[in-house]
Amino acid sequence: MRQIMRHPQDIEVAPEPPRPEAPDLGMARLDPTASRLKYRIERLMLTPLFRFSLRVVLPAALVFGGVSGWFAVEANREAFNLMVTDVRSAVQNRPEFQVKVMAIDGASAPVAEAIRAEIPVTFPISSFDLDLGVMQAKVAALSPVRNVELRIRQGGVLQVDVDERDPAILWRGPDGLLQLDDSGMRVGPIAARGDRPDLPIIAGEAAEDAVDEALQLWEVSDPIKTRLRGFERIGARRWDVVLDRDQRIMLPEKGAVQALERVIAMAMAPQVDLLARDLLAVDLRLPRRPVIRMSEQATQQMWRIKLIEAGLGTGN
Repeated sequence: MRQIMRHPQDIEVAPEPPRPEAPDLGMARLDPTASRLKYRIERLMLTPLFRFSLRVVLPAALVFGGVSGWFAVEANREAFNLMVTDVRSAVQNRPEFQVKVMAIDGASAPVAEAIRAEIPVTFPISSFDLDLGVMQAKVAALSPVRNVELRIRQGGVLQVDVDERDPAILWRGPDGLLQLDDSGMRVGPIAARGDRPDLPIIAGEAAEDAVDEALQLWEVSDPIKTRLRGFERIGARRWDVVLDRDQRIMLPEKGAVQALERVIAMAMAPQVDLLARDLLAVDLRLPRRPVIRMSEQATQQMWRIKLIEAGLGTGN
């Protein structure tokens, strides 16, 4: 092959790419102080406590300071208190909050009058002015009331539901004749024994503390109730059963109910008819040694009979 030779001047040379310009050493540099402050602020904003203080604590402190400064002025405080009083009065005196009447259920007429006297209320009155807790405590403190519930029902009615104590026994005490319930709590006074002939009567020292036992004696004394006058507590320890004709059944401290049942059984037996005899007392204080105390006339008659049987006397 034939080689073609070219002259060096005929060879085209590609232009060189432009070189990057050298930085201008005379350009102003950034201020390093401003960069550090910005960096520190950004770091603080990333702290949860700082963000919470900035968003919550600081506004709350500003509001609290402003309110405190406003209330520091006496005229402002008086105006605020007057506004609160007016608003509260306007709400409390609305018709739907007015109580117009009191209704008492479950109580007798005397107890109802006592309740009205204990909680005197002038109607109409706002329900906000009624302290039901204090009123309920006053009614519950009344002797005839076992339990009570106060509430305000629809229609502006102060409802008083009373659970009244039922008289179970009469007690002749220092204050006269009183009615007690089965637990010994006072129900109220009674004018005369004849007003409640269906209830037993007790008397004596600490008789009101042994109502339960007295009621048990009353339950077993059906055969002699027509002669029964009452039960007398002796020495705060035991009972005497008081009958007509000034007869007594002196019961022991323990087992009084069983002792009374034995006496009644002897009284109902035709061969014995114990209580129909001329005696003053049947003493059962010593259950193993019962004693019969006879009247003076019966004692003289007994001795006369014994003398006649011995041939030492006459029948006159």
